[in-house]
Formats: sequence, C-alpha cells, structure tokens
Amino acid sequence: MIPSHVTLVEVGPRDGLQNEQQPVAAAVKIELVHRLQAAGLREIEVTSYVSPKWVPQMADNAEVMAGLKRRPGVRYSVLTPNLKGFEAAIANAAILPDEIVVFGAASEAFSQRNINCSVEESIERFRPVVEAAHAHAIKVRCAVSVALGCPYQGEVTPDEVERVVRLMKGIGVDHCGIADTIGVGTPKRVQAAMARALKHFPVAEVSGHFHDTYGQAIANIYACLELGIHTFDASVAGLGGCPYAKGATGNVGTEDVLFMLNGLGIETGIDIERLVDAAEYISNVIGRKPVSRTGNALLAKRANARAVA
Repeated sequence: MIPSHVTLVEVGPRDGLQNEQQPVAAAVKIELVHRLQAAGLREIEVTSYVSPKWVPQMADNAEVMAGLKRRPGVRYSVLTPNLKGFEAAIANAAILPDEIVVFGAASEAFSQRNINCSVEESIERFRPVVEAAHAHAIKVRCAVSVALGCPYQGEVTPDEVERVVRLMKGIGVDHCGIADTIGVGTPKRVQAAMARALKHFPVAEVSGHFHDTYGQAIANIYACLELGIHTFDASVAGLGGCPYAKGATGNVGTEDVLFMLNGLGIETGIDIERLVDAAEYISNVIGRKPVSRTGNALLAKRANARAVA
C-alpha cells in the first residue's frame, strides 16, 4: 500500500555540493541549510568529515556545523567514512551530529577499484565507527552504493545487494539506504533490490537514493512507494552530477520528488514554494540553472507572473 507520509532526506548540502569545482563559502552552505529547514525539511545531510585532500569542498565541515541555527525536530547528519572522520565530527561536543552516514559498495569490482579492498573488508572497517557512534547515542545510517549497477562490472544482482545489507546489519547500523549511484535502475529491478533490504531491516529503516541519469529516478521512487518504503534521499535543485557519466544528471531533484508526492496526496510537511526559493538561492550562487524540472518550471512561472504584472 502506498504510504500516506514520506520523509525526504535532503542531501544537497553534502552530496550535492561535494564535487563542485568552484569553492562554495561556508556561509552559503549554512544559509542553504537554513532555507531548507525553513521549507520544512526535517532530515538534512550537512557535510562530511573526510580528508580535504580528497574532498576540498568539505574542508569547512566544522565551521558549517558550528554556524547552524538548529531547529527542534530536525536531524542533522554527516558522512564519516572512517574512525578518524568520526572523531573529528565529535571533537566539539557543542556541534555533535544527530546521525552519521557510512557507505559500502555492492560490487566487488567497485570496492577493489576505489579503495583497494574487498566489500567485506571495507564494511568491517566501519565496525568501530558504529560502536563509537552508538556510545555517543548517535544514529548510524548506511548507504549501499552501486546497488543497481556498477561502472566497472555492469549489472549488480539482488544477491550482491543482500550480502552487503546483511554485513551492514551485522556491524550494527540502524538504517539501510539502497543507492543507485549511476542511475541505471528501473522499477522492477529496484523493487527486487529493496525487497532484499526489507528482509533485514524494518520498512521504517530502509530508504532509497536514486540518480536520474537515465530519467528513471521518479519511476523508481514510485516503485519503492508500492513496497511501503517512505524515506528517500533527494537533492535541492538536483545538485550533484553522476560521478561516472560526465555531464549526466545525478541526484534526483527534491522539487521533482515533492511535486510527485504532492500529486499523490502524500504528506511531507515541505512547502514547495520555499523549497524552490532554496533551489534558486544555491543555483544563483553556483551560477547555473537548477537541474530539477519542477524547479525550473516553477521559477519560469514566477518570472512570467512578474512580467505580466
């Protein structure tokens, strides 16, 4: 049955901006988070604690976290790929995240190519991170990347997805996200992958993260809704390109997902006009139009209304 309420996890400030070539000031990132929470987003992935050598855009992580005006009821999450990153995230007790995110690949080829170790070895490295997070009463969300396809091995099977889900469950993560990193998933295949996650986690602790490289993200989210899944990642203005297909659309736009959900009569608590304001703000800063079709359509509608007036 289609759920009556959906939670959108806004990943634009972290996943969306992390690969921007031009520097984005900490003050801009903070303002973006403030605009997103003002629009009604209650789950926001703010930044990542990774080496600035590899991801220079996130070097201001502590500054961004310290600058937030937190709202009650909003969960602020950060990516911590290892224990060093987690320790940096909790170094200042005044700016502790509410949730951390770890990730592992469903593809052995992807794991070996990117971090030179097996999938099982990579996930075992997260065990002390999960234990440390729980010791600080911090929730742990995992992402199973390349769950529908891998740029190196091609198709990824549901068995491979379930293997990683089981390993993540084994180290104690609280929530499991299934990610179509290169955007090749289609509804039937997405449902098969999600069904494996639902064997190990309750529906409230399973989510989808979809890229729109082949224009299937909205269809894939609807396919998840049919399974009762009601939590999805999305990125304001469609920030974030596909890292393995140069120039291709990446993260599904939050505005596009919200427009569909509104049409289905599903509650989200998000104001689409204020969300478009946030999309317009960050798009102006980085100097390009939103990727999200809904964002562009509503901005054009506003421009037309001003022209007529």
